Amino acid sequence: MGTSDQTTVKEGKKQELPRHAGSSAAMQRSPVAKPPFTLGDVKKAIPPHCFHRSVIKSFSYLIHDLAIVMGLLYFALVGILALPSILRFVAWPLYWAAQGCFLFGVWIIAHECGHNAFTGHALLDDTLGLVLHSWLLAPYFSWKYSHQRHHSNTSSQEHDEVFVPRFKSDLPWYSPYVYKYNNPIARLVLLAVQLTVGWPMYLAFNTWGRRYPRFASHFDPSGPIYKGRERICIVISDIGILTVSFALYKLTVAFGFWWVMRIYGVPLLVVNAWLVVVTYLHHTHRALPHYDSSEWDWLCGALATVDRDYGILNRVFHNITDTHVAHHLFPTIPHYHAVEATKAIRPILGEYYQFDPTPVVKAIWREAKECIYIQAEDQKGVFWYSNKF
Repeated sequence: MGTSDQTTVKEGKKQELPRHAGSSAAMQRSPVAKPPFTLGDVKKAIPPHCFHRSVIKSFSYLIHDLAIVMGLLYFALVGILALPSILRFVAWPLYWAAQGCFLFGVWIIAHECGHNAFTGHALLDDTLGLVLHSWLLAPYFSWKYSHQRHHSNTSSQEHDEVFVPRFKSDLPWYSPYVYKYNNPIARLVLLAVQLTVGWPMYLAFNTWGRRYPRFASHFDPSGPIYKGRERICIVISDIGILTVSFALYKLTVAFGFWWVMRIYGVPLLVVNAWLVVVTYLHHTHRALPHYDSSEWDWLCGALATVDRDYGILNRVFHNITDTHVAHHLFPTIPHYHAVEATKAIRPILGEYYQFDPTPVVKAIWREAKECIYIQAEDQKGVFWYSNKF
């Protein structure tokens, strides 16, 4: 792929990309021509019951997750301490990994509340989402509003809100040292930083987000991300974060910093890492297009997402991973109907449906190596990722 690789919407066929070492098949670029179907056509293919949100069924999934979280917490507080010292070195990482994964499942349910896909009752969804997200140090309304704009502007170079790709001229100063000289150690360090502090940095400083004319933060109700009546809700989100932070401070005073880190802090790091991975991998792919305002269309933007298979974690993560395309098309479909909806729409979408079977770890490394910047002639049209310096 060249450094100024541009495809216009007139090109309806997929273009084959070079094979990767060890890859069984060549990656295919997503088609960028106007789809031969409408959103209404896609919706008609989905059984009507898939749009139904059941309060009882939705809460059953939340209670299931919380029961497992509390069981793992009991294991950490009682079970691990009863183990011989040498076994604790194995038990703690197992607890962190498991607790982080199931807490991320809780995070996804809170995210579903933000789409009004949990119960369909706005006040109930917002109240529950605020509690759950605050517990996980995520500002609920701040994320809800910016995330809704992400759904409204997916793959729009000017207006998308998350993982907006950069042009070559806008890359950070260190990028050539990491990528031009193919420095795997530097790339690994950069990935480690992104997976540990990438999410809080995005919230605080809007890193890998939309470029605003002035400083933007998800904690600032007067910032450029929000407007009008949204601002009071940002204050409410901040109060939720401060409340949980104060509770964590009191626990630290009572039990010590490392106790809080072992029980809560490290699992939260796992949650944040999965959040970065899922957000990144489902919107970043060498075969996915990005559009400037002259070419962007909502349906094309929503279809510029990709489904992936996380194995058993698909269920733990409430299928946000293997039904992400359907989620972007119809975000109010509850997660327990998303698999059925995805199966129903695939024949309609045809080549416009994107699925990448690459194992997650391999995909993370591949995208970090190859999806560095986008570039096209005169910075117009449809952009594709490149890593050529």
